[in-house]
Amino acid sequence: MAERRSQRTDPDWPAVYQIRVEGHLGHAMTGWFEGLSIALEDDGDTLLTGAVVDQAALHGLLTKVRDLGVLLVSVNRLDAGPGPRPTEEGD
Repeated sequence: MAERRSQRTDPDWPAVYQIRVEGHLGHAMTGWFEGLSIALEDDGDTLLTGAVVDQAALHGLLTKVRDLGVLLVSVNRLDAGPGPRPTEEGD
């Protein structure tokens, strides 16, 4: 029987995060967050969303936010939803 992996119990599993910062990031700043989707919200904030491979990568993103001098509003880990299915029996 294949072992079922979970984002909550497997720290190596990528997770999807949403990072909200105050203000709209300019085009020059968005290059700092390659790989994340960037949405300029109607309320004036910017929402960065994407898969983060581990906690070290998340801290790296938060360091970039700090280095840009923008105000961090929130960081949310999104629900995992259904886990990926094994590609082959026994994976």
